[in-house]
Amino acid sequence: MITHESIMAISKSDITEAARTLSKDDISQLVDWLSLKDDKVRYQALLLLQSRSAYYNEVYTYWDIFREKLKSDNSYQRSIGIMLIAENARWDTQNLMEEAIYEYLKCLNDEKPITVRQCIQSLAKIIIYKPELSSIIADKLVELDLTDIKVTMRKLILMDILEVLLIIRKNLKSDKLEGYIASALSGDILDNKSKKQLGLEVQK
Repeated sequence: MITHESIMAISKSDITEAARTLSKDDISQLVDWLSLKDDKVRYQALLLLQSRSAYYNEVYTYWDIFREKLKSDNSYQRSIGIMLIAENARWDTQNLMEEAIYEYLKCLNDEKPITVRQCIQSLAKIIIYKPELSSIIADKLVELDLTDIKVTMRKLILMDILEVLLIIRKNLKSDKLEGYIASALSGDILDNKSKKQLGLEVQK
């Protein structure tokens, strides 16, 4: 059975290999440890569950727990829910993502900018496995009011948004989406280097 000591002994380079050898009981224990106040154990449990989810579907069975975390008063717990739901969208044969998408997208307005970024970045994974949600996701992203976000984080968050929109744009074209990208290119949030990079991506 996995213990605090045994998971803390796993180096980052060995996470993937360790995740492959987890038992059903280990996974259940790791999910429980996601609620610990001990940051180090909790984070290691998250890394192992994320890595396991990339190869096997057992973590998907805990979807309801991850979804409940989206409503937590604790920002770390909200982030955990965001990341593990995104990681398990590939296994979503029950279409649970469709049920949770609006709840998930509420995290775009989280009080913590880091949580907002994690939500946006995770959407890039979700649309790969749930392309039918692209229109809903694109609409919510372009509606996000960046003036509600502190100035120092606006550029980073806008770049996150644009990365997701460019993925969506490969299969979904809309005037709203094109207008948003054009506005980002002409606006004053991005620096010239970022605008040049974005311009090259748009032309692909």
